[in-house]
Amino acid sequence: MSKVQDEKGAITNETKSVDTIVYPEIEPGIISKQMIENAYLDEGYKGEEDRLHRIEPVVYERITSLRLDFKNILRIDHLWILPNLTKLALNCNKIETIEHLDTLVNLKELDLSFNFIERIENLDKLVNLEVLSLFSNLIVKIENLDALQKIIILSIGNNLINSIEGIERFRFLPNLKVLNLEGNPVGNEADFSLSDYVAAILPKLKYYEYVAINEDQRKKARSRFSRELREIETNEEMELQVRSQKLKEEQDAEQLSLSFVEHLNEHQLFESLWIDDEDGRILMLVGEAANNLAEEYDNDIFELTQEIYKLGLKKYEERQREIELFQRSISQGHLEVQQTGHKILEDFMIQKNMLFDEAIACHKYLEKSSIQVDTIDDKEAAQYVDKLENISMQFDDMVNSVWQQLMSQELHLHEATENTIINFERKMQEMIEKFMEQVRTFFSQLRDIAVQFSENLYEIVSRFIANKLAMQDFDGVPEPLRICMEDRKAISNLVYGMKDVHTQRIDKRKDRLIQRSKQFIDDMISKLKKNELERNRTKVLEINAFLDLITESWHNLQQEVHDKLLNIDN
Repeated sequence: MSKVQDEKGAITNETKSVDTIVYPEIEPGIISKQMIENAYLDEGYKGEEDRLHRIEPVVYERITSLRLDFKNILRIDHLWILPNLTKLALNCNKIETIEHLDTLVNLKELDLSFNFIERIENLDKLVNLEVLSLFSNLIVKIENLDALQKIIILSIGNNLINSIEGIERFRFLPNLKVLNLEGNPVGNEADFSLSDYVAAILPKLKYYEYVAINEDQRKKARSRFSRELREIETNEEMELQVRSQKLKEEQDAEQLSLSFVEHLNEHQLFESLWIDDEDGRILMLVGEAANNLAEEYDNDIFELTQEIYKLGLKKYEERQREIELFQRSISQGHLEVQQTGHKILEDFMIQKNMLFDEAIACHKYLEKSSIQVDTIDDKEAAQYVDKLENISMQFDDMVNSVWQQLMSQELHLHEATENTIINFERKMQEMIEKFMEQVRTFFSQLRDIAVQFSENLYEIVSRFIANKLAMQDFDGVPEPLRICMEDRKAISNLVYGMKDVHTQRIDKRKDRLIQRSKQFIDDMISKLKKNELERNRTKVLEINAFLDLITESWHNLQQEVHDKLLNIDN
């Protein structure tokens, strides 16, 4: 049933068997684009609204709610075309597996009740989910719900859950207030109250089976399940400690990454030098002297990488302070312009309301004069026409003036922001370049250490081979090194090979640090410029849209007055 339709619309044999054997009189039981469009077009509009709804093109990005219930759906698919979906109903179908929902990161409500789902899975990406119904399925175990940190209402009633295992995991869902587990085998055990157990171990839960949990019930339940509660709390405390440690490690790793010195805080660089270094491995076979030299090599590398590591963290803190200073400067500039803009608009709205009131009075008089010609003086009506024209000119001047003020203010803000970004970029580049100068010095020293180690190791291996040759102790030489007894240049070749590997990896780590630091600046500045350009465009559109709306209201005044007077007369 994994095959649906090919690109030309032809139904595959497998899908055809589903149509003709399982559901011979309905559409294929897999969500398709056509099914989504049909469901969207079948929304509950009526009359003219429904006609307009159907003739408009379907824009998937605008769909926020979709009902696909009672469609005999077997498999979930194609929902990736609805990135802004917030509410999805898939209840009363034939769905067996929760799948292909990863892209619906904005989803807040999901109804999968009355299906044939056997396992809770593939919900990790739905981090904004607030309501989830899995009522009446074939689920046997509570699992894989920890990621739903925003969940408020959860229903897993009428399933096949026969164990309390997993209910305690709901303690890690801070917003869960409503839970339903009714109709599961676990609630049918003699001398066991599932509702009391839930009330005891889930202190933040407010409703169970849609009935409020009162404090008296919770107190008695905690007393009844005190032993289980103590064990759960102990395990929870241990897990929270593990989570805290993991979070700290992740934060530290992120800080190291942003400092560009990750994997330089311990012996990682030294260890990386030897990975797949066959020449170095052979040379180290000479024994203790080589091992002692390698230990010194490790210590020397470690001391320098520690310097790079500490320098990276220090420079990171300096950059963060500069970034925070920049952000405060930008925010302050935006706030000042926003406050000035609000004052301009407040004054504008006061004047606008006054002009609208005067215009409405004129329109009322002129509308009545057209209705009651015998009682209105034509000369007086002409005066009202002149007054209305004068008010209209004042309105146009006022709109133009406020447009110029707002646009001038926005232009000034945009230019100031761009200049601030340029200065910030220059400052950050200077900071990075100074950091790079120091980094290059340290890595140059690391190269020297690698070269010195190679030379010292060459001496050790040469002496080792010379001693073995003098004593004709061929058996005392490890097999990979015996070639050196026959060809003394072989030692040089091995040493040069090892040195090249080590120095190249040191250079590669240096290049990576430099490249990432430069890329960091480029990405950050590019994002700042892009965000500012989008902000400016949005603000300009907002100003024009607002004034266009006001102008449109002005032009509609006469018709509105006319319609109101007709309604009064009728």
